[in-house]
Amino acid sequence: MHHDAEWNAGPLGCGELVIELRARLKRMPGQVLRVTALDEGAPDDIPAWCRMTRNALLAHDPAQHAYWIRSRSDWA
Repeated sequence: MHHDAEWNAGPLGCGELVIELRARLKRMPGQVLRVTALDEGAPDDIPAWCRMTRNALLAHDPAQHAYWIRSRSDWA
């Protein structure tokens, strides 16, 4: 899947992961970020975070621990 940037979050836990994810997505409105996240909570945490923050989770590949997220374009 197409992406504009890539970030390997490695084993970062939910708190650190979403803080850094927000900062990265805010710098790239409307673009797609491919995130690799190895934390065991990521499959639940990332989709929930995307719903709460209005960023679109476009795809998830569990085998690669990869998530494609489109950053919303209306960051304040």
